[in-house]
Amino acid sequence: MMTDTVRIDKWLWAARFFKTRSLATDAVDDGKVRLNGDRIKPARSVRIGDTLDIDNGATEWQIVVQNLSDMRGSATVAQTLYAETDASIVKRQKEADKKKYFREPGSTIKGRPTKRDRRQLDRSNS
Repeated sequence: MMTDTVRIDKWLWAARFFKTRSLATDAVDDGKVRLNGDRIKPARSVRIGDTLDIDNGATEWQIVVQNLSDMRGSATVAQTLYAETDASIVKRQKEADKKKYFREPGSTIKGRPTKRDRRQLDRSNS
């Protein structure tokens, strides 16, 4: 469906920044998504040309909205919905390089570490 405005949570989900629409809604509520530098609510509409700052926990992007959609499609279709700014590309590349050379010790552990995980962490820090 193509219109001139789409809810921000639907657009984030359609552009594949979040796996589910509820995750997108929670991110907007928590202030992890900013529209033109301002905090917004999930029902806020996004238009072509708007600038979004998105932090999904793993990566941060600064993008410009190119197209609108409220239906989730393939990844190739999702990539046509936005264009990443040059500054954002450089920043993400620096973060990726930093992660490549220095891995956070607990980054592979999901959730709370078990006794075994804790012993492995202590061994790697010693």
